[in-house]
Amino acid sequence: MTMQPPIVAIVGRPNVGKSTLFNRYAGFRRALVHHAPGATRDRIAEEIEVGARRVLLVDTAGLDPAADSPFAAAVQQQAQEAMEAADAILFVVDGAAGLLPQDREIAGTLRRSRKPLLLAVNKTDTPAHAARALEFHALGIQPVHAISAEHGGGAWDAIEALAAALPEGLQAPAGQGEAESAPQRGEESNAALRVALVGRPNVGKSSLLNRLAGGARALVSDLPGTTRDSIDMEIIRGGARFVFVDTAGLRRAGRRQGAERGSALLTLRAIERADVALVLMDAAEGMTEQDSRVLSLARERGCACALIANKWDCIEQDDDPARARRVAREIERRMAGLADVPLLRISARTGKGVPRLLPLARRLHRAASLRIPTAALNRWLREALRRHEPAMAVRGAQRRPVRIFYAAQVAERPPTIVLFCSEPRAIRDSYRRFLVNQLRERFGLAGVPVRLRLRERRA
Repeated sequence: MTMQPPIVAIVGRPNVGKSTLFNRYAGFRRALVHHAPGATRDRIAEEIEVGARRVLLVDTAGLDPAADSPFAAAVQQQAQEAMEAADAILFVVDGAAGLLPQDREIAGTLRRSRKPLLLAVNKTDTPAHAARALEFHALGIQPVHAISAEHGGGAWDAIEALAAALPEGLQAPAGQGEAESAPQRGEESNAALRVALVGRPNVGKSSLLNRLAGGARALVSDLPGTTRDSIDMEIIRGGARFVFVDTAGLRRAGRRQGAERGSALLTLRAIERADVALVLMDAAEGMTEQDSRVLSLARERGCACALIANKWDCIEQDDDPARARRVAREIERRMAGLADVPLLRISARTGKGVPRLLPLARRLHRAASLRIPTAALNRWLREALRRHEPAMAVRGAQRRPVRIFYAAQVAERPPTIVLFCSEPRAIRDSYRRFLVNQLRERFGLAGVPVRLRLRERRA
């Protein structure tokens, strides 16, 4: 059995540099960083190597002991749960702001946890700033490390010291635990299937994630844009492993403000890392132009896709019996160029239709991973050519037939087919679409993007 890596939670007040430090350790911009306090609302995680060990690093929302609104309380609850689940805690404070009463209150809570604890005094960017760490010794937490999350000074010394303080039974050696980490697209077939939940703000992505998890794992609010970071959650059903990624809602580019621009980039990265994208729409509002854009975006990124019409219970409960037909017609119209994408009607609130999501994701993944034998691929090509030949190539007054000699698959996820032909530039986009549709129909590739490459070859 694979050893689970120990969990290290990064905690502290809002805007002390937790997400910047998280990104420093992760090696890329995994967490959203923004100058406004409270940009991180949910907890996100990344497995990293610390010396000879592996740890699961968790970034949390800023702890604010004074938070009293219902929404702020939900954010704080998420941070508290991450802290309680952690095996060790990296407490980050702002050296430039100095010791504040909130730091003292948080420190009191952390000391009572009796977990390995390290105090990192951030924003000590130069040797002249080192004295900033002295006043934080009053918190009664040892050891104290002066660090710079932005420039990296002292950051790795701090995390290595904390990892060394973990009990022996929790120290997963480097090289173990990979099976538990978030897999990249294209990894071996026994890895977890990575599924991205994407869509406009407030279509129910986090509610669906919580329904799948059987609890309030993701932050849910009526406020659009509640989820800003991409959140990973593992689900195991019947021995199969899934990693669901809840992403920030994608508005139209012109409507994104402030931190939303960074959230959109993180959502695109989540799509690119996913094996399957489930694009959620709000059935109660009907399918919008932005829903179509998000679906096309996931397809362009090479993801197998399905359209999930959430809140369908609102349609069924409507007094107007014709409403469902109108919504269905609008979806069909908006998906004119994506007619092969499967449509699933669900209600994250009631759970209706949700059990069909996992089999649908597995089917899409199998189709996207299909390796078509060359002989079968060329039998399909001959049949397609008999059904419809490409238009003639025209050069000045000359017209001559375009010959397609044979086909070969060069990649999967998404399936990529190379056609060797006499006149690649003469093959029209309409004929390419015909071939792709024929491929989907013949080999069961509904919902899967198919990339067709044309290469010249003389007879």
